[in-house]
Amino acid sequence: MTLLVVGLSHHSAPVPVLERASISSDDVTKVLDELHRGEAISEVMVLSTCNRIEVYADVARFHPAVVDVSTVLARNAGMGVTELGDNLYVHFDEAAADHMLRVAAGLDSMVVGESQILGQLRNAYAIGTETATVGKVLHEASQTALRVGKRVHSETGIDRAGASIVSVALQHASTVFGGQDQLLGKRIVILGAGSMGALAGATLQRLAGGAELDVVVINRSLTRARRLAENLGGRAAELDSLADELADADVLISSTGATGLVVEVPDVRPRAGRPLVVLDLALPRDVDPAVSLTADVHYVDLEVLRDSGAMVSDAEVAAATAIVAAELRGYLTNQQALAVAPTVTALRARAAQVVDGELLRLDSRLPGLDNAVREEVATAVRRAVDKVLHAPTVRVKELAATPEGNSYASALRALFDLDPARPGSVTAVRADSPEPVSEVPEK
Repeated sequence: MTLLVVGLSHHSAPVPVLERASISSDDVTKVLDELHRGEAISEVMVLSTCNRIEVYADVARFHPAVVDVSTVLARNAGMGVTELGDNLYVHFDEAAADHMLRVAAGLDSMVVGESQILGQLRNAYAIGTETATVGKVLHEASQTALRVGKRVHSETGIDRAGASIVSVALQHASTVFGGQDQLLGKRIVILGAGSMGALAGATLQRLAGGAELDVVVINRSLTRARRLAENLGGRAAELDSLADELADADVLISSTGATGLVVEVPDVRPRAGRPLVVLDLALPRDVDPAVSLTADVHYVDLEVLRDSGAMVSDAEVAAATAIVAAELRGYLTNQQALAVAPTVTALRARAAQVVDGELLRLDSRLPGLDNAVREEVATAVRRAVDKVLHAPTVRVKELAATPEGNSYASALRALFDLDPARPGSVTAVRADSPEPVSEVPEK
């Protein structure tokens, strides 16, 4: 297998870096073209969300491919390769396939179980297909990942996680104001325009049933804030105006994905008897829990929601993980069988050449040989060769599913003097010890 993943996400990088590295929809095609022109990369697709920028590629050479991807990502972010490399992770071979499946299943998301990533992965695959940068390898990997995501969301309760968190959080807010109708008449500030912020907005719209919402969206990127605000019929505001906006707000829904506190105690001014419900849906927290000490402020975080049954249970995560593991085994077995197929084809082609050569020699030595006899001889020779080759070809396909599978195919090529360029192979690199990206020099 030659699958490579190079990327950064909320697990590895702070929000400012993710924002700089983000690839806009207008630039995806350009990035794909640049990567695809590299000699080390034969197929490529790009997944870019508010919390994740990842490049999936089929590569001929591991290290040059990592350098190429890192260089392009760094240039797009306006950063040096070494600077960006501190935030990158690299997965190769089986680890790359495992990561892709976990991403599709929502197991690697900021909010475990959110299903939006599945649509984003499907869109990345569609763009790669349209631009002809996705071929057989990424097609099979993507289709497997999309199937795994669907299975996880349909066969486990993990897909209810994101919606459950928002719904239960809003129920807490409704209680403070005396019911859902009262809540929808309040001013709501959404801090963070990522997947959870969008989910919160969509949930509010559904609860409003077409009624107008009083929503203000605040985000580090004003462009993203405006995009979400337009969808909700609200307005956008800059992060610098947070304290002023909170002074007029009744509800704060925060989910920025920042690595540190975004809302501190001084940002929440005295309420003068007017309740403020703070719904902190971020991990780690966006809001200093000490705001709850301020009069009239009601603070709800993920721990409170977990106690309310809104978080994904360990059993659901375990069920989703089991599905991913089973699908990964099937995918790897299939890929290993495909890897030895060219060797089997080359072996049978070599055998056919030998048989044809011997039959030509027979014709030259016995030019008067009856045609019926010749056909019978040819059939007998081909049948004998097929029988001899049957066991090794079947066995090498079976052994392909074992850790030493590629070595058996290599032995077969050496024993029968087959052209190693036809089957093709890339030396596997241990996924847990790739060349450190931070040490790759800039081009």
